[in-house]
Amino acid sequence: MFKVILIAAVFGATIATFGCATIVHSGPRSIPIASTPPGAKVSIYDRSGNLVQASATPFVAQLNPKYGYFKGQNYRLVFEMPGYSAAEVNLGSKVSGWYLGNLVFGGLIGMLVVDPLTGAMYNLSPEKIEQPLSASQAEVIRRGTGVLVILVSQAKPNERAEMVRLN
Repeated sequence: MFKVILIAAVFGATIATFGCATIVHSGPRSIPIASTPPGAKVSIYDRSGNLVQASATPFVAQLNPKYGYFKGQNYRLVFEMPGYSAAEVNLGSKVSGWYLGNLVFGGLIGMLVVDPLTGAMYNLSPEKIEQPLSASQAEVIRRGTGVLVILVSQAKPNERAEMVRLN
């Protein structure tokens, strides 16, 4: 009987020292990042404005969801490619469902100490980024696939001479 109580106590103490989210998915999150067309330069900035990573699409970023104790990290991704307009995507943090598992398995230590300190209580959202890029206005004009509308007062004299009246 003493042996059963001892095993149960050791098991209970072990479970109480771990957080559920930390066990399931601790460490950086893998976020696949792609663009259409591929080959765009992506600069990733954290919530403090620091450059975390710069790579060309497609790639998989390893990003930490933790900013501080009970604070999730947010990221801003800037997509740039010659001939295309720059695009931005925000990557936010949200509380993981596994963090709530501490109510059943991890106890207060997992809920108040382990998961918040490791940052495992957060996931990043969206989990996958596929950003379409739009051709820049200059590229549309260069290709002859679009129309540029400007005010006459914005045009230079040589541009005014080449203008064609439509009405």
